[in-house]
Amino acid sequence: MRVEAALGLGGNLDDPVAAFAAALTRLKRHPAIFAVRLSSVYRTAPWGKLDQPEFLNMAVLVETSLPARALLDLCLDLEREGGRERHERWGPRTIDIDILIYGDETIDEPGLQVPHPRIAERAFALAPLAELAPELSIEGRTVAVLLEAVTNETIRRDDVATDRLKALLVD
Repeated sequence: MRVEAALGLGGNLDDPVAAFAAALTRLKRHPAIFAVRLSSVYRTAPWGKLDQPEFLNMAVLVETSLPARALLDLCLDLEREGGRERHERWGPRTIDIDILIYGDETIDEPGLQVPHPRIAERAFALAPLAELAPELSIEGRTVAVLLEAVTNETIRRDDVATDRLKALLVD
Protein backbone atom coordinates (compact mmCIF):
# COMPACT_ATOMS: atom_id res chain seq x y z
CA MET A 1 0.00 0.00 0.00
CA ARG A 2 1.26 3.46 -0.89
CA VAL A 3 0.90 6.47 1.36
CA GLU A 4 1.47 10.15 0.68
CA ALA A 5 3.80 11.67 3.22
CA ALA A 6 5.06 15.21 3.59
CA LEU A 7 8.63 15.85 4.64
CA GLY A 8 10.11 19.13 5.81
CA LEU A 9 13.76 19.86 5.06
CA GLY A 10 15.74 22.57 6.78
CA GLY A 11 19.31 23.65 7.32
CA ASN A 12 21.45 26.68 8.13
CA LEU A 13 25.07 25.48 8.22
CA ASP A 14 27.53 25.00 5.38
CA ASP A 15 25.52 24.62 2.14
CA PRO A 16 21.91 23.60 2.85
CA VAL A 17 20.97 23.65 -0.84
CA ALA A 18 23.66 21.09 -1.66
CA ALA A 19 22.60 19.02 1.35
CA PHE A 20 18.96 19.16 0.18
CA ALA A 21 19.99 18.10 -3.33
CA ALA A 22 22.02 15.14 -2.08
CA ALA A 23 19.19 13.95 0.20
CA LEU A 24 16.54 14.43 -2.49
CA THR A 25 18.60 12.54 -5.07
CA ARG A 26 18.91 9.59 -2.71
CA LEU A 27 15.24 9.82 -1.78
CA LYS A 28 14.17 9.78 -5.44
CA ARG A 29 16.31 6.70 -6.08
CA HIS A 30 14.93 4.72 -3.14
CA PRO A 31 12.95 1.68 -4.39
CA ALA A 32 10.03 2.37 -2.03
CA ILE A 33 9.61 6.03 -3.06
CA PHE A 34 7.42 6.36 -6.15
CA ALA A 35 6.71 10.04 -6.55
CA VAL A 36 8.39 13.18 -5.29
CA ARG A 37 7.06 16.75 -5.51
CA LEU A 38 9.18 19.65 -4.28
CA SER A 39 8.25 23.08 -3.00
CA SER A 40 10.36 26.14 -3.53
CA VAL A 41 13.10 26.87 -1.01
CA TYR A 42 12.17 29.41 1.66
CA ARG A 43 14.42 31.57 3.80
CA THR A 44 13.23 31.74 7.39
CA ALA A 45 14.23 33.13 10.75
CA PRO A 46 15.46 30.61 13.32
CA TRP A 47 12.84 29.08 15.59
CA GLY A 48 13.36 28.07 19.21
CA LYS A 49 17.02 29.10 19.47
CA LEU A 50 17.28 32.56 17.92
CA ASP A 51 21.04 33.30 18.00
CA GLN A 52 21.94 31.45 14.82
CA PRO A 53 21.88 32.04 11.04
CA GLU A 54 18.67 32.06 9.01
CA PHE A 55 17.41 28.71 7.79
CA LEU A 56 16.55 27.46 4.36
CA ASN A 57 13.43 25.29 4.41
CA MET A 58 11.38 23.36 1.90
CA ALA A 59 8.68 20.70 1.76
CA VAL A 60 8.60 17.44 -0.17
CA LEU A 61 5.56 15.29 -0.90
CA VAL A 62 6.43 11.64 -1.43
CA GLU A 63 4.38 8.62 -2.31
CA THR A 64 5.88 5.66 -0.51
CA SER A 65 5.30 2.07 0.48
CA LEU A 66 7.56 2.46 3.51
CA PRO A 67 5.92 2.24 6.92
CA ALA A 68 6.24 5.47 8.91
CA ARG A 69 9.05 4.15 11.13
CA ALA A 70 11.06 2.99 8.10
CA LEU A 71 10.54 6.39 6.45
CA LEU A 72 11.84 8.03 9.62
CA ASP A 73 14.88 5.73 9.59
CA LEU A 74 15.54 6.72 5.97
CA CYS A 75 15.27 10.42 6.89
CA LEU A 76 17.71 9.95 9.77
CA ASP A 77 20.14 8.12 7.45
CA LEU A 78 19.92 11.00 4.96
CA GLU A 79 20.61 13.49 7.76
CA ARG A 80 23.70 11.55 8.87
CA GLU A 81 24.95 11.35 5.29
CA GLY A 82 24.43 15.11 5.05
CA GLY A 83 26.70 15.71 8.03
CA ARG A 84 24.00 16.27 10.65
CA GLU A 85 25.30 16.26 14.20
CA ARG A 86 22.87 16.62 17.07
CA HIS A 87 24.41 18.95 19.64
CA GLU A 88 21.51 21.03 20.88
CA ARG A 89 17.76 21.13 20.42
CA TRP A 90 16.70 23.64 17.76
CA GLY A 91 20.36 24.47 17.17
CA PRO A 92 22.13 25.01 13.86
CA ARG A 93 22.39 22.06 11.50
CA THR A 94 23.52 21.12 8.01
CA ILE A 95 20.23 19.33 7.30
CA ASP A 96 17.12 18.32 9.18
CA ILE A 97 14.42 16.09 7.67
CA ASP A 98 11.13 15.74 9.50
CA ILE A 99 8.03 13.73 8.67
CA LEU A 100 5.29 16.35 8.75
CA ILE A 101 2.42 14.03 7.83
CA TYR A 102 2.06 10.38 6.93
CA GLY A 103 -1.22 9.87 5.11
CA ASP A 104 -4.02 10.70 7.51
CA GLU A 105 -2.41 8.77 10.35
CA THR A 106 -1.81 10.05 13.85
CA ILE A 107 1.26 8.39 15.35
CA ASP A 108 2.57 8.94 18.86
CA GLU A 109 5.50 6.63 19.55
CA PRO A 110 8.88 7.24 21.12
CA GLY A 111 10.86 9.21 18.54
CA LEU A 112 8.00 9.45 16.04
CA GLN A 113 5.07 11.83 16.26
CA VAL A 114 2.88 12.49 13.24
CA PRO A 115 1.54 14.99 12.40
CA HIS A 116 4.76 16.67 13.44
CA PRO A 117 4.44 18.27 16.88
CA ARG A 118 3.96 22.03 16.79
CA ILE A 119 3.45 22.09 13.01
CA ALA A 120 0.51 24.45 13.51
CA GLU A 121 2.95 26.96 15.10
CA ARG A 122 5.66 26.67 12.46
CA ALA A 123 5.26 28.93 9.46
CA PHE A 124 8.65 27.70 8.20
CA ALA A 125 7.11 24.24 7.73
CA LEU A 126 3.64 25.37 6.66
CA ALA A 127 4.65 27.90 3.97
CA PRO A 128 6.47 25.37 1.75
CA LEU A 129 3.81 22.73 2.42
CA ALA A 130 1.04 25.20 1.49
CA GLU A 131 2.75 25.73 -1.87
CA LEU A 132 2.34 22.00 -2.61
CA ALA A 133 -0.90 21.11 -0.83
CA PRO A 134 -2.84 24.07 0.60
CA GLU A 135 -6.01 21.98 1.05
CA LEU A 136 -4.25 19.15 2.88
CA SER A 137 -5.97 18.62 6.23
CA ILE A 138 -3.95 18.43 9.44
CA GLU A 139 -5.95 17.77 12.57
CA GLY A 140 -9.13 19.11 10.97
CA ARG A 141 -7.71 22.31 9.46
CA THR A 142 -6.18 22.90 6.06
CA VAL A 143 -2.53 23.82 5.67
CA ALA A 144 -3.63 27.15 4.16
CA VAL A 145 -5.74 28.00 7.23
CA LEU A 146 -2.95 26.93 9.60
CA LEU A 147 -0.44 29.07 7.70
CA GLU A 148 -2.72 32.11 7.70
CA ALA A 149 -2.73 32.02 11.51
CA VAL A 150 1.08 32.08 11.85
CA THR A 151 2.49 33.63 8.68
CA ASN A 152 4.87 36.57 9.03
CA GLU A 153 7.33 38.63 7.03
CA THR A 154 10.32 36.51 8.10
CA ILE A 155 9.17 33.68 5.79
CA ARG A 156 10.11 34.42 2.19
CA ARG A 157 10.63 32.39 -0.94
CA ASP A 158 14.27 32.26 -2.05
CA ASP A 159 14.23 32.07 -5.85
CA VAL A 160 18.03 31.93 -6.10
CA ALA A 161 18.22 28.91 -3.77
CA THR A 162 15.27 27.29 -5.54
CA ASP A 163 16.89 27.69 -8.97
CA ARG A 164 20.19 26.36 -7.64
CA LEU A 165 18.45 23.32 -6.15
CA LYS A 166 16.75 22.61 -9.49
CA ALA A 167 20.11 22.86 -11.28
CA LEU A 168 21.73 20.46 -8.79
CA LEU A 169 18.91 17.95 -9.23
CA VAL A 170 19.17 17.69 -13.01
CA ASP A 171 20.11 14.09 -13.77
